[in-house]
Amino acid sequence: MTRSDADDQAQGPPGEPPLVAIVDDDASVRNSAGRLIRSFGYRAEVFASGEEFLASPVAAQTGCLLLDVRMPDMDGLEVQRRVTARGLAIPVIFVSGRASDDEERRARSAGAIDFLRKPIARETLLRVLRKAFSRGEGDHDDDV
Repeated sequence: MTRSDADDQAQGPPGEPPLVAIVDDDASVRNSAGRLIRSFGYRAEVFASGEEFLASPVAAQTGCLLLDVRMPDMDGLEVQRRVTARGLAIPVIFVSGRASDDEERRARSAGAIDFLRKPIARETLLRVLRKAFSRGEGDHDDDV
C-alpha cells in the first residue's frame, strides 16, 4: 500500500467525519476519550490493546491514532512501529499518565504528532486533533 493509498483510506467515505482510533488498556480512559472525541464531531473507535487495533479492519481507515504509551503485552511504541511498518500514514498522538522522558523522546523521533500527559484538557485534545488532521492539507494552525 502506498502512502497516498493509506491517506485516501484514512479519509473514509465522502461526507463522513474522520476516524480517531483510541488504544488504551484502561476502559474508563478509552470510553471517556471516545465520548469526548465524538463530541468534537469525529468518529471514534476504541480498542483495549495494540493487538486488537492492529487486527481490526479499522486500522486501514484510521485518520488519527490516540495511543497510550504503557500497556501490557504490546506498548504504544511497538504499535506505532508496526503501523509504520505496514505503510500506514496515520498521525499518532501519544497519551500517558506516567511515561518517561525517554519514551516521549522515542515517540517523537518516530514521528508522533504530539505527546500528551494525562489528564488531558478538552481544549488541548481538540487543538492536537485539528493539528493531526490538517497535517496533510498544508494547514498547520494550532489555534483552537
